Amino acid sequence: MTGIRRSYDEGCIAAHALDLIGDRWALLVVRELMLGPRRFGEVRAGLPGISANVLTERLAALAAADVVEREARAEGARAAAYRLTAAGLALWPVLDALCRWGAAMPGHDPRLSISPTALMLSMRAMCARERAGVHLAAFNLGDEAFTVRTGPGDYRVERGAAPAGGLRFAGGTNAIAAAIYGPAPLAEAAAAAIRFEGDLDEGQRFIDLFALRG
Repeated sequence: MTGIRRSYDEGCIAAHALDLIGDRWALLVVRELMLGPRRFGEVRAGLPGISANVLTERLAALAAADVVEREARAEGARAAAYRLTAAGLALWPVLDALCRWGAAMPGHDPRLSISPTALMLSMRAMCARERAGVHLAAFNLGDEAFTVRTGPGDYRVERGAAPAGGLRFAGGTNAIAAAIYGPAPLAEAAAAAIRFEGDLDEGQRFIDLFALRG
């Protein structure tokens, strides 16, 4: 029954963690906030299967667990935003491990909806940093924009438009995901499903850093 928090009633610290973040949708709410504050409607847009009531409950439970906090409503803002606390941001290694573990398991259907934030975080998890060159990549995914920077041993992503230049990807999130992870070369994806600007060879080297399976 929704609205009732359950406990495993165990002294196990893993069980304690699941008491705090183990409810359905809880970690996906955390995922949507991992790259910065989001308003209620923005979080819900990234989780198309969640109801408003359940999202309200999850945000309240995560706030009670000191994982999420509500920002003060800015003057003139339509709604307050939610952001992760230090404890919430510390859940990134959990999401990273889940991405890697899930990628190795059969049954993943890439045709299902993926949110822009989820794609950016999957790339953060799956990037072959040991092979990374210096790249600046802009991603325009509908109403959301992201900037990715890579370098030897490094991958960084932030929400917001990238400066001019570099590599520029635009299109639907699933189409961009297919271009990044799919077997087709970037030139083929750019001709058929997405918009790409920049040096095509550099773009191919960039997307070659990402694979769902080794």
